[in-house]
Parts: sequence; structure tokens; C-alpha cells
Amino acid sequence: MELTILMPCLDEALTVEVCVRKALAYLKRRGIDGEILVADNGSMDGSQSIAHAAGARVVRVDRRGYGAALIGGIEAAKGRYVIMADADDSYDLTDLDGFVDGLRHGFALVVGNRFKGGIRPGAMPIMNRYLGNPLLTFIGRTLFSSPVGDFHCGLRGFDREAILKLGLRSSGMEFASEMVVKASLAQLPIAEVPTTLSPDGRQRSSHLKPWRDGWRHLSFMLLRSPQWLFLYPGIALTVVGLIGAGVLTIGPRRVLGILTLDINALLYSSVASIVGVQISYFGLFATALARKMRLQIAVGFPDRLARLASLHSAVVLGILLVFVGFGGAVLAIVQWGNVSFGALVPSQSMRLTIPAVVTLAIGTQVLFGAFMLGFINIDE
Repeated sequence: MELTILMPCLDEALTVEVCVRKALAYLKRRGIDGEILVADNGSMDGSQSIAHAAGARVVRVDRRGYGAALIGGIEAAKGRYVIMADADDSYDLTDLDGFVDGLRHGFALVVGNRFKGGIRPGAMPIMNRYLGNPLLTFIGRTLFSSPVGDFHCGLRGFDREAILKLGLRSSGMEFASEMVVKASLAQLPIAEVPTTLSPDGRQRSSHLKPWRDGWRHLSFMLLRSPQWLFLYPGIALTVVGLIGAGVLTIGPRRVLGILTLDINALLYSSVASIVGVQISYFGLFATALARKMRLQIAVGFPDRLARLASLHSAVVLGILLVFVGFGGAVLAIVQWGNVSFGALVPSQSMRLTIPAVVTLAIGTQVLFGAFMLGFINIDE
């Protein structure tokens, strides 16, 4: 069998029949050997019998969730190719030529793009249309170098075997992001088809919960891109902190002629550099663990930095920083002794004490962070 048209279903009694009939009409018009498969996720309104009577094969998926229903449907599909679409009549299932032709031309994943094909009035909430979907898509394209311009389009086609090899696991709405992200990381050939989104035929609220599901999409992408979640923010914070601390160690600085940065700002800058180094190491640890666990994540720059932070070089750097920090602490004690261990002027003494403590802290983090990376990378 060449094609399975797959629809996840949860209480879609009002629309599932028309969707099945449209999909069957498409298969007949194109002369495609195919099937209509409805993956029912526990409908209580008789959607199963309606879909079956309309000509679909119905499979029951007990694990709840949009992604779970689709995973169950993909596993049960008989077609070489699968086109998935919502069972709410929001997509035109009589016009799937772009998806079928793309798959036949060798693309492993063909994703609809509603922003190119058109979104009809009332089909998508304003917040989703102008903020949620564009922002999450931009983040996904940036983090994973993906060519997909609409990460959350529910109409897409794919080579069944290629997608099964990705090991998709998300049970919720973030399944849409997982498919695109993992396909992009695996460098599968991906194409887009302009797709029109119409108002659905439901007379109830959507299963989609914008804020909850938006967060699940975002967290999924961030957790598979440790360089953007940890490494880049950590490096930026470290650099800003070190520059600020270095400038203020020399002396107070007047800013814009209206405020003076002194010891307090030096302390904040120093702490920022310590926290930045720690966050950066989180990124290196996450990357190393992902490789150990054979997880699919975005890599690149972290690999090069991990080599620089390798055990031997980082241990040497860490020990050097610890000695420098310890030397600064000894010098601070000597200065204190010069005033017979009496009261000090904070604006003077802290310019030595704070940098010494920061150097000790960073040196310790680098030293033991190197050993932690070495521990993670031990060959069994």
C-alpha cells in the first residue's frame, strides 16, 4: 500500500465523517492504493463508529494525547507514506497533491505552511497567528537550522519508515515540534507545501491550550539545544561579568554623568561571572550526557568548546586560577596586617578581596568541572 491518510481523533463526531469521505475521494481521484486510518484516543461521542461507517479503519490508542494518538496511528499504518491531518475539517483533504508528489520525489518529510497558503478569518486565534506560532517557529529554525516555516501545521506527510527511525515519543501537542526537530537533526530531506487553514467544524473548544502547549513546545526545543539553553547565555554572562569586574577593580566609574558604579557593582559583576561559568559548564555537561545517552540534540560549537575544556587543559587552567586567587587572598591579609588588623576602608580593600574570591571560585569550578566532564566521558 502506498499511502495512509491518518487522523487523530478525540470526540470529533461532527466532522470525522466529512474528513474521511474527503480523504477517500482524494484517493479515488488520484488512483492511489491507500487507506484512511483514524487513531481514536478515547472518544465518548461515537466518533469511532461514524468513522468506520464512512470507510475508515479505526485503531484504538489508549495512551492519551495528540502525540500519543499519532504515534499509535503511525505504528498501525499500512502505507509506505503517511499523511496526517486533524479530523476537524480545518484542512482540505481533497487537495493533497503537493504532499504526495513531494514524497514521491524523495522527501522524507513534507510539512504544510499555513502562512504561505493562507489562514482564513476565524481559523486561528490572533495570539497564535501573530505571536505564538511565528515566535516558536523562529526559535526552532534558529536552534536547529530547520527549513520549516510553520513548525505546528497539523497537515504533513512523511515516509513512515524514516519517521519511525526517529523514535518520536512526545504524547502531547509538542509532538509536532519533535517531528520537525528530530527530522532536521537527522538531516532528512524536508519540503514545504502552502496549506490553507479554515475554521474547524467543531461546536466545542479546541483541545489546544495555547499557554500550556506553547510552553511544552518551547521547553522541548530548549532541552534539545543545550548550547542555547546553557552555553551561550553562560558565556555571555561570564564575559559581561568579567569585563565589569575588571573595569571596577581599577576604580569607580561614572556612567552617563548621573551615577557612579563602585564596590556594589563590582560585587554584582563578579557574581555574574561566577554564575556564568557555572551555567556554561551545565551546557557542556548536558552535551556530554546527551552523547553518552545517544540523544538527538543540536551540536556544533559546544563540541569545539568541549575539546578546549578537556580534562588536561582545564585542570591546568583551574589550578592556575586557584593559585592566583589564593595569592590575592594572601595579599589582602598582608594589607590588613599593615593596619594592625584593624578597620579597613571597604572601597579600597574590597577591590582586592572580591577579585581574589572570584578567581578562587572560578578556578575551583573549572578544575572540578573538568573532572566531571572526564567522568561523563569515561569509556566503559
